[in-house]
Amino acid sequence: MKVSREQAAENRARVIEVASRLFREKGFDGIGVADIMKGAGLTHGGFYGQFASKDDLAAEACAQTLDRSIARWMQLSAGDDPLAAIVNSYLAPSHRNAPGSGCALSALSGDAVRQPDAVRRVFTQALQSFVGILTKLVSAASRPARRRKALATMAGLVGAVILSRAVNDAGLSDEILNAAAKEFAG
Repeated sequence: MKVSREQAAENRARVIEVASRLFREKGFDGIGVADIMKGAGLTHGGFYGQFASKDDLAAEACAQTLDRSIARWMQLSAGDDPLAAIVNSYLAPSHRNAPGSGCALSALSGDAVRQPDAVRRVFTQALQSFVGILTKLVSAASRPARRRKALATMAGLVGAVILSRAVNDAGLSDEILNAAAKEFAG
């Protein structure tokens, strides 16, 4: 039975949404096309009618979730203390505890290294956007110094979330987030 264009677009969007969550939860290699399609409530056979490859889906899924994260940072940067708002949101226990709904940089950066150029390009573009936002918010004597500080802050935020997820000591995990928040909130 042939589906309408509208239904095909809805199906595609659902696959991208499910893949985005599952990639962040399980890594790129930790989930297969069949499980993504099952999670979207669709058959495996329909995948290649929508995507050229799993890598193509990974790039689209990452782009979508990273665009959402960038939009969230833009919202937070419009507040009274934007740097603290971004830092505290990124380093929140709720972000640490839910990688499937959090930032793809902290969930997938370690995996992205081994992905094709299309996925790495998405990560590069998103990182440039995040750093651009931070460059406007951090204080330093010159633009190059602000960019260096923004890059270090971004690396610290992502690293803190990764480490806080990696340890099996809840107290240490919280300590990592709190120390990073104090260091980077301004």
